Amino acid sequence: MYGMINNAIEQLITEKFGRQTWEAVRQKANVEQPTFVSMQPYHDSVTYALVGAASELLQIPVPDLLEKFGEYWILFTANEGYGDLMKLGGDNLPEFLKNLNMLHFRIANVMPQLVPPVFDVQDSTNNSLTLLYKSKREGLSPMVIGLIKGLGIKFQTPCTVTPLPEDEKLPGVFKYTIKW
Repeated sequence: MYGMINNAIEQLITEKFGRQTWEAVRQKANVEQPTFVSMQPYHDSVTYALVGAASELLQIPVPDLLEKFGEYWILFTANEGYGDLMKLGGDNLPEFLKNLNMLHFRIANVMPQLVPPVFDVQDSTNNSLTLLYKSKREGLSPMVIGLIKGLGIKFQTPCTVTPLPEDEKLPGVFKYTIKW
């Protein structure tokens, strides 16, 4: 994952729990570098270690922490100079969700080592849709719930996100019903 992910984790923990807590998380995760370069790729294990250490020290289950981080990520990226890029995704929640793959494709032009997830919107109506999510990275599906909620805040479209049972025909694909 790119350094901007780790920077966002740092900022979230620092804002909510203080600098000392972040340093304790970094130390518990055995992450020696004091800072991350946003546009530099880091091994996924660094990010997983930070999340695991934060979960343990803060006594917040990993899925809950990932959901909070997903919501935070949307606001973080908009404030870190990526707001204009996000505008390319659309002007409202359903349009943005439909354009996620295109947005990741554009981001890959400046982040060549990006390994983005794949999204598919199905069953779209005036006030709901089904979103399918697949990633090569395991364990991040709770973050998707937070991302969607964060997008709801960004687009002033309060929404509910309901995970659907796994489809045996689509192993490793997570489905969510989103209503607004």
